[in-house]
Amino acid sequence: MKKKIIWKTIVTASAAITLMGTAPTVLNQIQAAQTEQTDSNTNTNSQSNNDKTLSSAYVVYGAGTSSEVRSQLNKIFGVDSSFKELTATAADYNKYIANGTSDTTNAAMISSVAIAPSDPGSGVRVNIKNYQGDNNITEVTAQQYAMVAQMAGVTDVTIVVTANRPVSGESALTGVYEALAANGIQLNTQNTASANQMLNATQSAIDANKNNTKYPGQLMAAVGEVSKQISQQKQQNNGQDLATKQDIQAMLNKALAEHGIANETTNNQKDQITNGLINFQNSPISADKSYTKNVDNTIQNVKNSTGNLMNKAKNWMNSKQGQAAAQEAKNWFERFIDWIKSLFGWN
Repeated sequence: MKKKIIWKTIVTASAAITLMGTAPTVLNQIQAAQTEQTDSNTNTNSQSNNDKTLSSAYVVYGAGTSSEVRSQLNKIFGVDSSFKELTATAADYNKYIANGTSDTTNAAMISSVAIAPSDPGSGVRVNIKNYQGDNNITEVTAQQYAMVAQMAGVTDVTIVVTANRPVSGESALTGVYEALAANGIQLNTQNTASANQMLNATQSAIDANKNNTKYPGQLMAAVGEVSKQISQQKQQNNGQDLATKQDIQAMLNKALAEHGIANETTNNQKDQITNGLINFQNSPISADKSYTKNVDNTIQNVKNSTGNLMNKAKNWMNSKQGQAAAQEAKNWFERFIDWIKSLFGWN
């Protein structure tokens, strides 16, 4: 009963904010309200600045899931009729991830996602949910998903990932890109393919440090920081005098050391990540000023997060932005609050 009173109060009066100080900190997901409340002019300006975010919520099923599985996925995601339904196919994977080189079939598309917009400046946050008690995303971490999505051009969203049987999780981002396309936002496929290369480049290091729960967040924060340096240098020189491989290796070594994981990352793993960063430098997004502006937000999201639920890492409701969002929230947004509650079992 107490939870219901708190949740009702949060959307009706800003005075309730002080009551939420000890509540679960994943309330930052309610930032989605601000995005959908923006008028058409604001949305147009956002798109002209290449800020690739959403104006609607989506659930995207892997093409290899049956109708029975999709029903169960809906329960896990806690989605309702306000979420638009899509299917991620092998053709989508080939377009966004494999850059036309894959022979993946629809039956292999298992990972599914729910994705909702957040307010400007929130970056990317990812939660991986269990399916009937099992974490079936066997390799990719929430922190990898978040930074790689940012490097592909996605920002200011919350993404939830699950699968009905064990899979690596690599194809899950296909659903994210498909949702943006359905929302009228076409990502550059060279950027998405480059981002997927970074996913692969960091996997060996992640796998080798599975016993260190802080490692994925620290590694992806380091990758994000180096990508920002590369992007800034490219923009300052108008695409000329790009960073060399040696430059990027030095940047990466410094970033890894600053995050305390240089000794936990082998030279071979560093070389793989360096090559991924070179590919990022050669992609169009590295010349985009909006990338250097937005990547800091996702770096902050990943660097101190551990495990599969990134949103518990920050007490957004106690911030000025959280208070403003609560004041502006409307009754129609209660469905999003119900979604948040269902994701973390607060029923």
